[in-house]
Amino acid sequence: MEHDFETVPDGAGGDRDASVSGARRIALLGNPNTGKTTLFNRLCGVRAKTSNFPGTTQTARVGHTRIGDAIVELIDLPGIYSLELAQSEASVCRDVLAGEAAPSGEEVAPPDAVCVVLDATNLARNLVLAGEVLRRRLPTVVVANMVDLAHARALHIDTEALSDALGCDVVASDARRGVGVDAIRSALGAARVPNRTPPGDVAGLERWADQVYARVASSDSADSSHAHDPLTDRLDSVLTNPVLGLIVFAAVMTGLFWVIFRLATVPMDLLELTFAHAGGFLKGVLPEGLIGDLISDGVVAGVGSTLVFVPQIALLFFLLSLLEDTGYLARAAFLMDRVLRPFGLPGHAFMPLLSSHACALPGIMSARGIPDRRQRLATILVAPFMTCSARIPVYVVLTTMLFYGRPGMAALAFSGCYALGLAAGLMSALIARRTILRGKPRAMVLELPSFKVPSLRTALLSAYDRSMVFVKKAGTVILAISIVLWWLGSFPQVEATQQVVDLRARAEAAATPEDTAALVDRADRLEASQAVSRSYAGRMGRAVQPVFAPLGYDWRLSIGVMTSFAAREVFVATMAVVTLGEEGEEMSSETLAERFSQVTRDDGVTPVFTAPASWSLLVYYVLAMQCLPTLAVTAREAGGWRWAGVQFAWMTGVAYGAAFVAYRVALMVGA
Repeated sequence: MEHDFETVPDGAGGDRDASVSGARRIALLGNPNTGKTTLFNRLCGVRAKTSNFPGTTQTARVGHTRIGDAIVELIDLPGIYSLELAQSEASVCRDVLAGEAAPSGEEVAPPDAVCVVLDATNLARNLVLAGEVLRRRLPTVVVANMVDLAHARALHIDTEALSDALGCDVVASDARRGVGVDAIRSALGAARVPNRTPPGDVAGLERWADQVYARVASSDSADSSHAHDPLTDRLDSVLTNPVLGLIVFAAVMTGLFWVIFRLATVPMDLLELTFAHAGGFLKGVLPEGLIGDLISDGVVAGVGSTLVFVPQIALLFFLLSLLEDTGYLARAAFLMDRVLRPFGLPGHAFMPLLSSHACALPGIMSARGIPDRRQRLATILVAPFMTCSARIPVYVVLTTMLFYGRPGMAALAFSGCYALGLAAGLMSALIARRTILRGKPRAMVLELPSFKVPSLRTALLSAYDRSMVFVKKAGTVILAISIVLWWLGSFPQVEATQQVVDLRARAEAAATPEDTAALVDRADRLEASQAVSRSYAGRMGRAVQPVFAPLGYDWRLSIGVMTSFAAREVFVATMAVVTLGEEGEEMSSETLAERFSQVTRDDGVTPVFTAPASWSLLVYYVLAMQCLPTLAVTAREAGGWRWAGVQFAWMTGVAYGAAFVAYRVALMVGA
C-alpha cells in the first residue's frame, strides 16, 4: 500500500536535537473529549494554575510534573480539531507551537516537546491533528488514550505499527484509571523529532490519516472501519430526539438546578455565619476606632461577600465536569441550539444561562466552553439578566408588600420576575449580536462523544481549579472596592444629634431596666439611621435622588439603590437601617413588609414604599446590574473592564427605562 508521508532522517528539524531529555516545557494538545485534561490532571494534580493568553480570552492550565530527574512545565492547551481552523483556540495553539505566545507570566518560547492525545475509539479523525503537529518538526509523543473503551468495542490499535507510521513514540493509555502514565513520562523524557512528515494539503492529510488508521486498527466486529457502541447508539436515539430529548433535558437540568440551590445552601450559610462571627470577634478584640472597623466591616465583610459564593461555584463546576465527562453536555447543547439560535446564541449557551439562575458568577465562568468569541461575549453580557438567588430577598419583600395577604398573587408576580429576566436576556443577546457583536454566526459543529463513566478525580480538580481562579482573581478586586464602599458608608464621622443625646439621657434616668433597655434600643436605631443618611453614601443618595425621582423614589430608596450596588441583597438590610434603624436580620419577610409599608417620607404622609414605587423597584431589581462580583468576573472572563462597563451601562439603562414605564403604568391604573 502506498502511503502519503515523507521519511525524514532522525535528528532533522532545524536546530533542535532529536531527543529532549532535558525538556523544560511540554505542550499538551488534542481534540475535545480525548481525555487530554484527565491526563494533565494525572501528571500534575492540584499543582496547576489557570492562566490567560495575553490579548485573548483563551486560557490554559499550567502545571509541573517530574520526568526523570527534572521538573517539567506542562501546558494544557485548548481542545481543537485542527490547527488550521479560523478560531481563537486554534490560533493560540498555533502561536504556542511556533514560540510566539505563552500563558501570562510564562516565558514566550517554543515548547521543548509536544504530547498529542488521541481518542483510540475515534482514531482516524484524531490523526488529522496529529499529522498537522508532525509537520511542525517538534519533538513529539503521541498518546492513544481510552484504549479500554476501544477494547470494550472489540477495536484493537497496534501501537508499534502506529509509532512506525508516525515516526515518533506512541503510548497506549487509560488516563482515567492512570494506566500508562508512567510510560508517558518516560516517553516524554526521550521525545524526538518525528522522522515522518504527512502531506500539507487538506485532502492529502485526510487520505494519509485514513491510510494510517487502516494499517494500525483492527476490529472483531463486522464493520471494521468504525467500532460502534450499541449503548451510545441506543441512548442517542432518546437523548437527541426533539421530544424525548427535551423531556430528559428538563429533568437533568431540574436536578442540577435543585442540587446547586439546595446542597450549596449549607456551606454558604456556614461561611456567612463564620465571617459574621469573625467580624464580631475582631470588633471585640481590636481597639475601638477606624482600624478595627476597617478590618471587621471592610476587609472581613468584603472577603466574606466574595467567599460565600465559592460553594456554588465549586458544586456547579464539579457537576458540569461529571456531565461533560459522561458525554451528555454535547447532547444537551445540540438540543438547545435550535431554541437559542434565533437569538444569536449557540446551544452551548444553555448551561451558562441556566447556571446564572443560581448565581451569575459561575454562569459567566462556564461560558468559556463556547468556541465563538462573539457568541461567548454575548452570553457573558446577558447572563446577569437571569434571576439569581441574591435577588430573591428583594422580590419576596416587594411582592409581599404589593400583595399583602394574597400569597397566590405574590407567587404569580414572583414567577413573572423570572420570566421578565429571561426575556430581557434573550432580547439583549439578539440586539448585541446585531450591533456591537454582529458577525456571521458560526455553525455549531459538535462531536457526540461516546458515553463513559466520569472521572471523579477530574471533576474534583476542575471544581478546585475554577474556585481558586474566582477567589484569587475576582476576590482581590471585590475586596478593594468593598473597602471603598465601607469608607463611603462610614465617613464622615459626626456627633450624635440632640435627639439621640436626649434619648440616652432619658435611658439613664429611667425607673426600670426594661425602660432603660427600650430607650437605649431606640437611641441606637435612630443613631444608626442618621449615621447612614449623613455618610458620604447617604449624601450620594440624596444627591442622586433627582435622578431616581422619575421612578418614584425618595432619598431613602435612592440610598438603598446606591448601597446595594455591591450586592443586591444589601438593599433589604440598608432599607431596614435607614427606615427602621435596625438591620432586620431577625425579621420575617412578612414583618419587614408590614413595617416598611408604615414608614412615611419627609412629608409625614406619603409612604416610602408606594405601590407604584414598589412596582418600579421590582422591575428595576429584575433588570439592573447591582452586583459588584459579577462585574469583576465579567471583566476577567471577557478580557477587560471595557466589556464590564458595556454590561453595566446597558443593564442599568434597560432597568431604568423599564422601571419608569412600570411606575407610570402603575400610576395610571391606580395601583
